[in-house]
Amino acid sequence: MKGKLVLITGASAGIGEACARRFAAAGCDLLLAARRDDRLRRLKGELEKEFGVSATAAKLDVRDRDAVERFARDLAKGAAPDILINNAGLASGLSLLHEGDFEDWDRMIDTNVKGLLNVSRLVVPMMVERNSGHVINIGSVAGHLVYPKGNVYNATKFAVRALSEGMNLDLVGTNIRVSSIDPGMTETEFSEVRFHGDKEQARAAYEGFKPLAAEDIADAVFYVASAPEHVSVVGMVILPTAQRSPFVIHRDDN
Repeated sequence: MKGKLVLITGASAGIGEACARRFAAAGCDLLLAARRDDRLRRLKGELEKEFGVSATAAKLDVRDRDAVERFARDLAKGAAPDILINNAGLASGLSLLHEGDFEDWDRMIDTNVKGLLNVSRLVVPMMVERNSGHVINIGSVAGHLVYPKGNVYNATKFAVRALSEGMNLDLVGTNIRVSSIDPGMTETEFSEVRFHGDKEQARAAYEGFKPLAAEDIADAVFYVASAPEHVSVVGMVILPTAQRSPFVIHRDDN
């Protein structure tokens, strides 16, 4: 893995940041993309200092196709990424479908689905030209089974699962691998974003059991990425032991 170039979207926090640290520890060079420029630059400095790797920070909103196109043009001037981790994604709101908020819906669809498409459409051709690479999409167990009030978020993650399968089929005959890593309950800023900054409600989502940590998912991503080139891990579902489905979780009473 040493010396491979890894592009991570949504790299400024959570699973994206954990992936950046895990791959940097293995000697990979990094392209870090996210909306929060200050966090990205701080992370870039930390990784370069601690691991001696090369890291590039790029402020990027994957929803903005023009910005992604500019980013890809700059990317094309150098080396193409060996690994693309489509991590940028979010949940916004938790409500009955007939009471849902249009802005929440647009935010999820534009980020989770169209954002993944924007980046993949512009980066994967570089891999095809070179006939090597690995696309790893961060999906969710929510893309396997719908849970109450999940509706549109579930729909976006079902879409990510379908797009991963479709991309994998479309790349037959190439040496490019496509994988989907689908986590269950993982304690990051995810719930805080979902509940629009309500820290108390976000904290309650993880009470009574031990959820996954971002580092757990990063370990899985690294495992999949570092498998021998003839081995393709197409999908992986990861749950905390207390969770058996998107909405079946054992919580301790105390």
